[in-house]
Amino acid sequence: MERPAFDTINDYSEFEKYYWYREELIRICKEHGLKSSGSKIELLKVIEAFFDGNKILPDKKTIRDKNTQKSDRHTKELTLDTGLIECGFTFGNRFREFFSAQTGDEKFKFNVDMVATVKAVKEENDISFTLGDLLEIYYGKKEYVKYDRSELKWNKFVKDFHTDKSTAVYKERLKAAAALWKIVRDSDMKKEYSHELYETYKENLTEYI
Repeated sequence: MERPAFDTINDYSEFEKYYWYREELIRICKEHGLKSSGSKIELLKVIEAFFDGNKILPDKKTIRDKNTQKSDRHTKELTLDTGLIECGFTFGNRFREFFSAQTGDEKFKFNVDMVATVKAVKEENDISFTLGDLLEIYYGKKEYVKYDRSELKWNKFVKDFHTDKSTAVYKERLKAAAALWKIVRDSDMKKEYSHELYETYKENLTEYI
């Protein structure tokens, strides 16, 4: 069964049968005037509420004057109360050294939840979010958005495809895996590779031999 267009789906139970990328969920939410920020799990909750007749609207954020924001980015001293937006946060050495000092870890590394959070904060222009908040994300004491680990399904699918010796016949093995993944992604099948799946759809992959 091919994945239908969103507006033709009648209820959430039908919607969740199919695989949706976070970018697709964001687009759907924006098109329907819904809150479009957050993790994939949060976006799915927004869409589930939409099917139930409840619209979760976008958060209203106060947007500061751009010139003021630019000047704030050159703040000399960083503190836990410093706003992530106002200081022009990046994953460069200045901020790595700041968090290294806060954690006592000389080899400090930003984790994936911090990366996902910074992206979301910047997308929303959330001027209330501070470096202290980001530190709590690091320690797992606070959650803003979570790294979307569901995207790893594609990586595992490709790995399992390559592990299957039967797929060694393809000169363009990655393209063959991608073509098979597209069939699975746009259907209500489990989003995982199996030899049985390959045998069922291998006729669709002949162009990559």
